[in-house]
Amino acid sequence: MDDKGFMTLKDLQHYFHAQLDSIYGQNEVSSFFRLLIEHLLNLKLVELALAPDQTISKANQKRFDEVIKQLKREEPIQYIIGETEFIGLPFKVNNHTLIPRPETEELVQWIIEESNYKTQIPNPDSYWVQQQTTNNKQLTILDIGTGSGCIAVSLAKSLPDAKVYAIDISKNALNVAKENAILNNVQVNFIQEDILNLKSEFEDLKFDYIVSNPPYVRELEKASIKNNVLRHEPHLALFVQNEDPLQFYKTICEFAVHNLKPKGRLFFEINQYLETEMTQLLRTYKFESIALRKDLFGNYRMLKAIKP
Repeated sequence: MDDKGFMTLKDLQHYFHAQLDSIYGQNEVSSFFRLLIEHLLNLKLVELALAPDQTISKANQKRFDEVIKQLKREEPIQYIIGETEFIGLPFKVNNHTLIPRPETEELVQWIIEESNYKTQIPNPDSYWVQQQTTNNKQLTILDIGTGSGCIAVSLAKSLPDAKVYAIDISKNALNVAKENAILNNVQVNFIQEDILNLKSEFEDLKFDYIVSNPPYVRELEKASIKNNVLRHEPHLALFVQNEDPLQFYKTICEFAVHNLKPKGRLFFEINQYLETEMTQLLRTYKFESIALRKDLFGNYRMLKAIKP
């Protein structure tokens, strides 16, 4: 701190760690600090090394104090700064939307693999670059329960010839998803709908792909959910009753039977503890070529099936 009581950047870093390390651990607090100096101070991490003695204004010190209070309440850092990244793309998020997870990124990657596009990432900080290969037809894709729009918007960005639809019951979530489509310069047809009561406007629409990451966490699993999720992310998008944990999947399967094109593909993110039940459900609805995939943590989290 200088003689006028202003913190330096290095002081701020030490203060931030002193307040939060006991809650989150040093590594996670370091990642929070990197995000915040970029978001709140418009500084890169390299500036901490090159100019650690630059002073921080009283206004910015106050902003960091407010963020520290929020983090002590275990509010997600993504909600605090109002944004996150998904497959290299920027997304707005708030407490009306789930925070996109790495396993959902893997689901999107799987869909792109199936689409006859090749996708490569030149470096971790760049957007995906797409190169179309053998299939020039326009795919029609429906994302059911879109939330922030991370699946629908990412697919529209990665598959620019596709016609993408997305539905959600929450008007507030759809407002965020629409903002994310504009932010990423893509066209997605957003519709407010209840997954469990899809209306007749979809009767004449047929899709090549239907994808959904519906609510799938059983009430009995709440004890294993971290506080930052349990206290702050929308329960409507997370939890299902213990007695009928596949409720949303059943309804989506019934819809897909009628609204997938022949040989159309159905993709799900699933509860890792219910992969056997999910496989049986898809067989009940006569889907073929049912395939499970593990996520980066080794859990069965993704499923694909083909309509006969």
